[in-house]
Amino acid sequence: MDIDFPLVLVVLTFATGLIWLADKLFLRERRLAAYRASGAAGDVGDSSSAESEEPKEPYLVDLSRSFFPVLAIVLVLRSFLVEPFQIPSGSMLPTLEVGDFILVNKYAYGLRLPVAGTKVIPVGDPQRGDIMVFRYPEDGQTNYIKRVIGLPGDHIRYRDKQLFINGEKVETRFIARLPPMELRREDLGEVEHDIFLTMGRPGGSGEGEWLVPEGHYFVMGDNRDNSNDSRYWGTVPDELVVGKAFAIWMHWKSLTSLPSFDRVGGIE
Repeated sequence: MDIDFPLVLVVLTFATGLIWLADKLFLRERRLAAYRASGAAGDVGDSSSAESEEPKEPYLVDLSRSFFPVLAIVLVLRSFLVEPFQIPSGSMLPTLEVGDFILVNKYAYGLRLPVAGTKVIPVGDPQRGDIMVFRYPEDGQTNYIKRVIGLPGDHIRYRDKQLFINGEKVETRFIARLPPMELRREDLGEVEHDIFLTMGRPGGSGEGEWLVPEGHYFVMGDNRDNSNDSRYWGTVPDELVVGKAFAIWMHWKSLTSLPSFDRVGGIE
């Protein structure tokens, strides 16, 4: 069972915040009054010291007061500003490798409520060529990362490993053969990027034509023959958009290897 970390973070932040606030507004005064009353009854000659001292905070209150500011800062940062992700598969090769740790801009496509994903402040919309993180439409929870190919209203066609957008052929140029892959450079207009095509594999997989509905986006992996994307399960609705990937900050493929910073930089 996957843990819904954003939901856990929201619950912990609100729980610790409510405990801290309740103690500050109500419980602390009652605790002080009870402590002073017990001190005055037990030591009549030294009642002033009982008034100046404070009883020890309950463990849960002390824990909440310590953790609430930290949790609140983390919640704000990862919900509205920047969130880190790790690349788990090779569907975005050669752009992103397995083990890349990336940063995702959470406000590029508008400020959204944590967990619900509802856009509350429009800032911008995904553009063709963006590398976008979103929640998988089939379950609404798993984070996926692909490149935006089709915008609302676009007609997409993919045939014989050739992409067409609104009837126009998307040009690619040969770069190198890296068996079993062929490296090509694709021109999406505002964005040029590298893609992988598997040599010797027929082009029948993932072929078809699609009309992108309003409020949806058509996405594909840069590793075209090895990507589970919109060609197989459809378009991504805007409410499942998480943010725009913009930088690699570390590469760490597995626990048996050492972290590397050779790939640190922006993502095209």
